[in-house]
Amino acid sequence: MALTTRRRALTTLGAALAGSIALPAAHASAGERGHRPRPLWRAHAHNDYEHPRPLFDALDHRFGSVEADIYLVGDQLLVAHDPEDLDPSRTLESLYLDPLAARVRANRGRVYRGHRGSLQLLIDIKTEGSSTYLELDRHLRRYRHLFTTYAHGRVHRGPVTAVISGDRAARVPMQAQTVRRAFYDGRLADLGTRAPASFIPLISDNWTLNFTWRGEGAFPDAERQKLRTIVGAAHRRGQRVRFWATPDLPGPARDALWSELLAADVDHLNTDDLAGLEAFLDARRAA
Repeated sequence: MALTTRRRALTTLGAALAGSIALPAAHASAGERGHRPRPLWRAHAHNDYEHPRPLFDALDHRFGSVEADIYLVGDQLLVAHDPEDLDPSRTLESLYLDPLAARVRANRGRVYRGHRGSLQLLIDIKTEGSSTYLELDRHLRRYRHLFTTYAHGRVHRGPVTAVISGDRAARVPMQAQTVRRAFYDGRLADLGTRAPASFIPLISDNWTLNFTWRGEGAFPDAERQKLRTIVGAAHRRGQRVRFWATPDLPGPARDALWSELLAADVDHLNTDDLAGLEAFLDARRAA
């Protein structure tokens, strides 16, 4: 409960500092009714399900990527951060799959009406990876027109792209499939391996295990070059890059680190503070 409370406080504080409190639900889709502001494809909602309105809060802030942790309980996929938080009513279907399917139908095949990009649904497996993935695959098959699909060597883009993270044992059944509705979240160790972007489209890793800089003072030149080398290597293979465990308290250090990530062309910025990242990206776009 303390972790959830802290994250919700972060969102509120970030919104206040940015001078942009999230609009009520009744006004959230005004952009789609009118001028349709551009989605923020770089924005990743870390532990999205801990917000008051999972998925919908992130979509109201125009995020291009959301993250859901899942546990396999019987044949149900329950969404929670920790086992003690499991609730039979909070399933992957009820929080994400059904709402996304309804939205895509309403928006003529798009998550964001008028925008062709694919929303990334990062699914972090918390129980044993192989069995959980096989059950997840059965769930995803019920939404045949929703997800980007790999079929017999070709990728067919859909309005939502599922990427599987968490327990590494999921990799084995995924690699054995000739048709799948999900892709694998790699690590820095996967850079330069034979696994193609059609299997590993995303490279994610822990910022604190790879860099000492936390946004205070100057970014060391060697670390800046390391970051750009990582991004360049991934992009040459058609892969995107994301780091978790980056500073997320509103303030100059977080802004400095986010600025360096953007300058290096990192594809996803990780946050629990939806309003804060939205305001940051909008300000950079305007500048």
